[in-house]
Amino acid sequence: MTRLFGTDGVRGVANTEPMTAEIAMNIGRALAVLVKTPHPDTRIVIGKDTRVSGYLLENAMTAGICSMGVNVLLVGPLPTPGIAFITTSMRADAGVVISASHNPFQDNGIKIFSPDGFKLPDALEDQIANMVLQNPSALQPKAGEVGRAFRLDDATGRYIVALKNTFPKKYELDGLHIVLDCANGAAYKAAPSVFRELGAKVTALNVAPNGTNINLDCGALHPEQMAHKVRELGADIGLALDGDADRLIVCDEKGQIVNGDQIMAICAQELLQQGTLNRKTLVATVMSNLGLERAMQAMGGKLLRCPVGDRYVVETLRAEGCNFGGEQSGHLVFLDHNTTGDGVLAALQLLAIMIKQNKPLSALAGLMQPVPQVLQNVRMARKLAPECIPGFPAALQEAEAQLGRRGRILVRPSGTEPLIRVMVEGEDEGEIHRLAQALCEVIAQAEQQE
Repeated sequence: MTRLFGTDGVRGVANTEPMTAEIAMNIGRALAVLVKTPHPDTRIVIGKDTRVSGYLLENAMTAGICSMGVNVLLVGPLPTPGIAFITTSMRADAGVVISASHNPFQDNGIKIFSPDGFKLPDALEDQIANMVLQNPSALQPKAGEVGRAFRLDDATGRYIVALKNTFPKKYELDGLHIVLDCANGAAYKAAPSVFRELGAKVTALNVAPNGTNINLDCGALHPEQMAHKVRELGADIGLALDGDADRLIVCDEKGQIVNGDQIMAICAQELLQQGTLNRKTLVATVMSNLGLERAMQAMGGKLLRCPVGDRYVVETLRAEGCNFGGEQSGHLVFLDHNTTGDGVLAALQLLAIMIKQNKPLSALAGLMQPVPQVLQNVRMARKLAPECIPGFPAALQEAEAQLGRRGRILVRPSGTEPLIRVMVEGEDEGEIHRLAQALCEVIAQAEQQE
């Protein structure tokens, strides 16, 4: 087995390695060994999204943790940021999210939070992975010392209250009509309640999960349905979450999609004007558009780039003393409010700015002028570094020479799926499409020859 943990925990097709009940149980055992303390109430929170395989993995992890003498708090379906919040508010010793985020229902994953609500660093993940391979069951206590599992019935309510408390008390959402797409995912209960309790009229889409429809042609990866409904109903804004609700994609009142880069520009400007953007710096990944960098410079701030992945955004925020950052894909991290990306929280911050400035989102979104950018994916039979693909390094060098200083090319393997992602950015839209297509063809040809 290759490295167990990727850029966002363990992930794969459910009921096949590494997402089997046996491995989930051993991850639970290893985590319990790692966090177990002398006091009898060592606790690990476990939450999940709405995938049918969540039952299998939740029970396996619970069994593994309890077998090592550690207790479990089960919260059921709850957004990833909600589980981070519950972990800290309950003073638990760790938190576990069983979710594959934006992936289709066949996939699932395991993400782990420290007691402080932040995702585990690589070193601790590797420590768990090593214990999994060694089978930590040898350290199991006697029968009378096993752990117990408890259901935390009010977890969703606690999270809703916490979210509402991030919204300025002097504002309200009365009179706003929101179209909200919950992707049949973990936020299907919490998200509509938050906006309704703050006074908004909410048209909720995809809030009937059945175990297999999570992210299915809906949510943050497929916001077209949300945008169509906004236009149809004349709503003020559309909000689309992904399966575990840690990312947000928005559309304005005209049904035009507003991505994570544009949302970051709007929020960063507000924080700069308030004097609360630490170091006047926004943290974003290498995927963020050059237009965001230019917008930050025009505002008197700066953009600091980091590797792709919300965990690297968070790590950079903490290392550099910053408090706001995110990804073009819609992971938005407000460290003053939560320890990880939170789609509902991000939506509340954006709505507060709209109300404060008394402007529709279409008027705010123009703050950033994006440079043309194309992103294409090539599926691989197995994960492979781009530099190891026959003929690709030479093709990439030639493409970069053609583009010169008029743009940039970024090629990277996905951290969560067997994909090679090719991003080309530049002023000439025709040119960047041609270059991206040529690079993808080289990858595809090499794949066919395997």
